[in-house]
Amino acid sequence: MFQEREAGTLPGVVATFGLIAGMVASVWWMFSSGVRAEPWGIVGGTLLLIFFSICFAGLLVVNPNEAKVATLFGEYAGSVRKPGLWWVHPLSIRRRVSMRVRNFESAKLKVNDHDGNPIEIAAVVVWRVVDSAEALFEVDNYENFVHVQCEAALRNLATTYPYDAHEDGVLSLRANISEVAEQLRVEIEARLQKAGVHVIESRISHLAYAPEIASAMLRRQQASAIVAARTKIVEGAVGMVEMALDALSRKQVVTLDEERRASMVSNMLVVLCSEHYVQPVVNTGTLYS
Repeated sequence: MFQEREAGTLPGVVATFGLIAGMVASVWWMFSSGVRAEPWGIVGGTLLLIFFSICFAGLLVVNPNEAKVATLFGEYAGSVRKPGLWWVHPLSIRRRVSMRVRNFESAKLKVNDHDGNPIEIAAVVVWRVVDSAEALFEVDNYENFVHVQCEAALRNLATTYPYDAHEDGVLSLRANISEVAEQLRVEIEARLQKAGVHVIESRISHLAYAPEIASAMLRRQQASAIVAARTKIVEGAVGMVEMALDALSRKQVVTLDEERRASMVSNMLVVLCSEHYVQPVVNTGTLYS
């Protein structure tokens, strides 16, 4: 595997002044040799001028958060990551690699969750290149590699968890967003490690049931919500009835037999658990008629 290493460089300003001085000296040698009619001096000055002109091709500018990867005759010669003007071997081929933070948002993928329900899911992945040599030489196209592997990891994650958890202690895509996003980041990081890419963050950007089952699942969610709400109402109503009976008994406001207690409990539960306002019926007779 390729590992990034620093390329051999010279400060660009120093190299520029040196090359300019060498070209001036070469031109002076050519003209002076021509005045003295020295052919070998003219040839030597011309060759030096050509040499220094070729050396100018070794100058390169590196911008912040950028790397220049140099190859010489098919061999990896190193990377230049420090911003500024530098000089490298003039015959080397330099390729630019951005080290900036980038976003990738996947398309809406249609997959089956852990329970076999078709869902739509998409994610946003924040990533950056940390090893320029691996990014260029270990994979064919590191940007396309990132896109493909992110979508593959997202598909695999969606099949691992159910959309909704119907049991306590079970992670789900909808209820455990942060845990699922972290698991997605870890999986993508493992897939992209060979390409010299570091995943900073990943998060689910879209999550929904597929259109063909969305209406049925919506009714199921509504039914579950209604059952949960009714359970809370009944628990509260039973507690209020118990408190009322205990208070009546403790303060000796009225003494009720078992039949009257059962009737009172029934009436209070109807009042407390009913979805609509209850119209009271006032008994103007005795308690038992």
